[in-house]
Amino acid sequence: MKHWLGWVLALLTMSAWAGPEAVVDDPQVETLCGKIARKLASVSLAECRGRGLRAAGHSVRGQPILVKEYPPLPGRKPLGRVLLLGGIHGDEYSSVSIVFKWMNTLDRHHSGLFHWQVVPLLNPDGLLRRKSRRMNQNGVDLNRNFPTPDWQRKSRYYWEVRTRRNPRRYPGPAALSEPESRWLVELIETFQPDVIVSVHAPYGILDFDGPKTAPRRLGHLHLNLLGTYPGSLGNYAGVQKGIPVVTIELPYAGIMPKKREIRRIWLDLVQWLKRNTQEPLRLEAEAAQSTGDGAAVRPDA
Repeated sequence: MKHWLGWVLALLTMSAWAGPEAVVDDPQVETLCGKIARKLASVSLAECRGRGLRAAGHSVRGQPILVKEYPPLPGRKPLGRVLLLGGIHGDEYSSVSIVFKWMNTLDRHHSGLFHWQVVPLLNPDGLLRRKSRRMNQNGVDLNRNFPTPDWQRKSRYYWEVRTRRNPRRYPGPAALSEPESRWLVELIETFQPDVIVSVHAPYGILDFDGPKTAPRRLGHLHLNLLGTYPGSLGNYAGVQKGIPVVTIELPYAGIMPKKREIRRIWLDLVQWLKRNTQEPLRLEAEAAQSTGDGAAVRPDA
């Protein structure tokens, strides 16, 4: 009963964000939407074109990296800033498709509760090859290319010794050697998210890096920490920068969860974000400083 009440509360806090579907006037976006729709049966051309995406970066092959912002609304201060990512690995189809489904929800129900930046496909070159693959066009695993301490030595050791030079895990010649990872780091630096949600497949679990309390469950996905790796987003953003990184590992790379499960994961995520975004903590810290009380602690401490 409490779980269902949580869903109802989440829906009530997401009052309709009215407005017609955006018209695509960027030929780059139009072209990429066509390619995505031909590749993914669960994302139609109209669904991609109607999201109001814009080209904000480019892949190795010059294909656009699409992003959409759901900004603060007049009269409501958002609880925090959330960066939602899909398609870091090009062969994880479901991670791209489910982000499009959640964007459709945001288009209908964005209430200003959070300030969102949504990137449904970070690795278009990996997805849109004839045979999709995990890596980008240069054969680099983008989720091992982020700058973490002693990257050169540790990432090389991990790749050569732990993975036995598995090409699917190749970290690249240097940290941030790839335009896709450089662009994402720039977005993180400018947007300053309070939480990053990164969608992957196919382990069927939740992973978490960084401060705060991890979600125990989103839908049928339960917390099961995978550890941190040299050059991973969780290591870079969660451990080094202190930004909570929620990694949603869907059960299948090529099969979407059922509609009910997609909805359950989303509503559980919104409930966790409401309890764990940083903005209330900033206000608490500022209030403590203004009163000279230095004993303020995290609510979940």
